[in-house]
Amino acid sequence: MRIRALVAVAALLTVAACGSDEPTSTKPTFGGPAPTFAPDELSGAKEAAGIEDCPAPGRPAADLPDVTLECLGGGRAVDLSALGGKPTVINLWASWCAPCRNEMPLLAKADEAYGDRVQFIGIDFKDAAPDDAIELARATGVTYPQLVDPEGTTVASLKVVNLPQTIFVDAQGRMVATERKEFRSYAELTAAIDDHLGVAP
Repeated sequence: MRIRALVAVAALLTVAACGSDEPTSTKPTFGGPAPTFAPDELSGAKEAAGIEDCPAPGRPAADLPDVTLECLGGGRAVDLSALGGKPTVINLWASWCAPCRNEMPLLAKADEAYGDRVQFIGIDFKDAAPDDAIELARATGVTYPQLVDPEGTTVASLKVVNLPQTIFVDAQGRMVATERKEFRSYAELTAAIDDHLGVAP
């Protein structure tokens, strides 16, 4: 009975965090079948949006899982366990997640402000519309690298409960904190980065 209650609470949190005003008929389904797009179409959209190429392997990351994810719009795949070497902010989001859309401009601003001192990585999570994801990144000014996890393979290793979710990883690759909420202001986001990673804007 207790397990059923916990599952129900988690489901409610997910719906509340990822609510959308979009009509059901046009909203991508959570984890639904992904439509097929020609690779050159997505690659062209990614280039037009100014999204950076996914990073080359860095140092081994102590806590990040040994999971390889493809790069949104094409490019080199990335092994999460090789993202060590510098403080990193990993944001899990989806194009259908309204709170994700709200906070993405804040993340874009932080990425620009921190420069090389903090690495920003996005993971487009269980999203059936990669073209919508690229367009959302373009519309919100997000240019840092984006990975895709269409099947939710990181749900257990990254303890994904709802979206958005932001993971703070120190230079040794240790997941020092996870925030399962929408950042509602730039000051709130930079305070979290300073608190968890010790890097001020």
